[in-house]
This record gives sequence, C-alpha cells and structure tokens, in this order.
Amino acid sequence: MKKTLTLILCAFATLMYADDKYVGGDISLLPTYVEHGADYYDNEGNTITSPLSYFGQQGMNAMRVRLFVNPGNASATHRGEGVRQDLEYVKSLGRQIKDAGMALMLDFHYSDTWADPVKQWTPKEWTQLNDEQLYQKIYDYTKEVLQEMKEAGATPDFIQTGNEISYGMLWGAENTSSPKKCYVNNESNWSRFTTLLKKAGEACREECPDARIVIHTERVAQGNVLKQFYNKMKSYNVDYDIIGLSYYPYYHGTLQTLNSVITDLEASFEDKKIMIVETGYFHHWQPNNVSYDLSGTYPISGAGQKAFTEALINILNDHPHVCGLFWWFMEANEKGLDWNTQRVTDNWYNAGLFDNETGRALPAITVLKNFLSEGAAIHSISSPSGQPQQLYTIDGKKITPNGRLTPGPYIHNGKKIILH
Repeated sequence: MKKTLTLILCAFATLMYADDKYVGGDISLLPTYVEHGADYYDNEGNTITSPLSYFGQQGMNAMRVRLFVNPGNASATHRGEGVRQDLEYVKSLGRQIKDAGMALMLDFHYSDTWADPVKQWTPKEWTQLNDEQLYQKIYDYTKEVLQEMKEAGATPDFIQTGNEISYGMLWGAENTSSPKKCYVNNESNWSRFTTLLKKAGEACREECPDARIVIHTERVAQGNVLKQFYNKMKSYNVDYDIIGLSYYPYYHGTLQTLNSVITDLEASFEDKKIMIVETGYFHHWQPNNVSYDLSGTYPISGAGQKAFTEALINILNDHPHVCGLFWWFMEANEKGLDWNTQRVTDNWYNAGLFDNETGRALPAITVLKNFLSEGAAIHSISSPSGQPQQLYTIDGKKITPNGRLTPGPYIHNGKKIILH
C-alpha cells in the first residue's frame, strides 16, 4: 500500500519541477487517417492499434487541433491539403485527447480555410459585417465554440486566438483588393486587429478561465518584426499568456537564429511564457523552394530528423520561459492507403514522424519526451509505505524534507527539481 506525503514547507514554498511543460503535436488529420485505414507501426514494426495511446507511451502530454469556421467553403485545393476540421470534428477529436489524459490546444483559424501570414480571409458568412459587428461576432463565435467544447468533454487547456497572425486577421473577403493588413505604422488596422483579439480573449476568459491564451506568430526569421508585433500587443493592452511561435528551420533559419530570438523575447516580455506551437523537419525529399538548406548539418533522413529534434530540444531547454513544443502534422502516413479511394491529402508530407512508405514511427518520435526533462509540476510525493524520500542538495548531500527548505535546485528521487 502506498501513502502520500505532502510537504508543507512552512507555507513559504512549494516543491515543483521547473515549470509545467508540454510536448506533442498538431494531429488535426489523425481521425481521417485512422478512418481511411492507414497502417501505423512503432519503430520496431509492431502494429499500433491506437496512435493517440502510442503518443502517450512516447511521453507526450499535449496535442493541438485546428478549427475552421466552415471548411465547406474552402477551395478544392485547400480541402485537398487537409482543410476539413469543423466544430463537430474538433469536438470529437478534442474529447479523445482529453480522455487520453492529455492537454488540448485549440487553434482558432477564424477563417473557412488556411490562415497564415499571407492569407487571413474572413469567413464567407461574416464578410458583410462591419467592424463593430465583427467585434461582436468574434466574441459570440468564440464563446459558443468553447461552450460546445466544454459540453463535449473537450475543454481546451490552451487557446490560440488566431493562427500565424503576424499581419493581423479577418482581412476581408478572400482576395479582396484592400485587405486590412497590419504593418508597422498602420495604426487604424492595428487598433481594429487588437480589438478583435481582445473580444476573442474576453470570451476565452469567461468560458475557460483556467485556459491559457496563445498569440501565434511566425516571424522568427525577422526578429525585429517579431518583437515589434509583441510590443504592439503590449501597447494595446491585449490580454494573453503565451507567445506562440512557428519555427520551421528550412523557412526560418538556423537554431542559432531561433536561440537569439527567444533570448530577446524572454528579456523583453518577462511576464510571458513561450511555446513552439509548430515545428518540423524533413525525413525524406526536401523541396527545392526551401529558404534555408540545413541538410549538411541534419541530413534529410530519419537519423537527420532525429538529430535536428535533439538539437532543438537542447536549445529550448536552456530557456526557462519556453514551456511547449508541438510537431506539426506528425500523424502524416500514407502506408496502407489506396491513393485513388482512401487518400487523406493530395500530396505526401515528408516532415511528419512516420515513414510514408513503411508506416513505421521515425526515430525523432522517441526523443520528443526529452523536452520534459525538467517539466511537469508536482504537488505531493508518493512512495511505498515505510520507504524514505530520496532528497539531496544539488551537490549530493542527503537531506530530510521535514522543515523549511531554502528555495533553489534539489535532486528528488533522481530528478532535478526547483524549490520556489
């Protein structure tokens, strides 16, 4: 029989790991792959009956899912790229993630189709609304979605109010000649954009007060632009908790570039956490249009992908503000699908975490958990009855946790912890 010993440190301190940390991926197409019969195997060739359970076995503790307003309005091209996640789809997948004991990040696109820095088109049904009506609409829509998510047993733990919104969002009807984009000195569009964010955030705080709000950008390659963006958030008093970044090394530069950007963000926005909410690296066939070719350092192979992942994690774990790492589209897997009748997308994606030809998990999937090496908070300590707790100072001196301890690093049962 086990007993639980709760350490009460004179009400002045709590024993915790360094911070809550989350690792996982965007698995927005996983249900479709499973439905269509994709064959998933672990890296030894054993059948994976439940990919979501397998991800948990690999130490992942969070998943991300995108949401479109009405993906039926998306173009055939975009639907062929994976645009299909309406609210019913997301409620079902969100419930599966929560039932698996994982945290859920909900990624509002506030569009019928892909939203990113070069396209942030207003949903078709919203295009006739003026700005004041749009402020109310984004509040109402966000609130209604979150209410339905909660009722479905899929309450988000993290909420992205927009996807890669470096230059604003809800620009107007698709391909309008006068999109309401945000550039550095366009204050009217910044005021409009930040009002939209505030109204979305207001709904999040009301419906999911425990969830953390993520503001997601992707300007790692332009650190000055990235910093200007979050300074705008500050000057307009936008309420949020986490700076969310996309980082694809073949578009955004070397790990040294990422390291410098995160260092600057940590110094400039000390009250914010940072998450890499999208990343990836090719394991096969790198396209010719990449901005940065890092294949000399990280070969385009399963081993090269793993080496990149290990190097990325080493850098992220040097930054105390970084609390999340999500691999984008890690579930991509064409093994077992009939391309004429069962395909999920119109093109193979070769930066996921499964080999499209064999269906086997790639080596990188086994090292993502290393991001949690100093993660996840604890609130009590359990051990078999009669067995002492193993608590040591950082230099190896054994101590007994029965009184007030000085804040700082300790070793508890073989793991480094931080006493606050």
